[in-house]
Amino acid sequence: MADRTRRGPRGTFRAWRSRRPFWGGLLLALGGGEILLTEKASLKVVMHIGMQGLAGYLLPGLMVLLGLLLLFNPAQRLFYSITGALLSLGTWLTSNLGGFFIGLLLGVVGSCLAFGWLPDQEPRMSRRKRRRARALAAQEAEGTAA
Repeated sequence: MADRTRRGPRGTFRAWRSRRPFWGGLLLALGGGEILLTEKASLKVVMHIGMQGLAGYLLPGLMVLLGLLLLFNPAQRLFYSITGALLSLGTWLTSNLGGFFIGLLLGVVGSCLAFGWLPDQEPRMSRRKRRRARALAAQEAEGTAA
């Protein structure tokens, strides 16, 4: 517990982020938010509101919800990511061509990132630690050669 308090808020956030598909969930939620914002655009910008208007708000709302669920419940990431990708593709028909392609692409890329995230993968070493390990290995190789 004392080690946790020494890390500070940035280290604590980094540790929390490494245990979940953070970027996938964030991109999926941002894609849904962007599509919701394009629904509120002026009538000169809106291409079509979609099937009776409800699906135009329902699909991006569900995308935001799935993005948040990916962040806070990563155990079900496969279901959330597949559903998020299908909803993102569904916004092509229901919400201004998927928020003028931006929200659609954010949603699909976020879903793919979340689907490919591996929870049991070892954390990557920082660049500084890799350099230090390489330098120590080089010193040991020189010491054994001499």
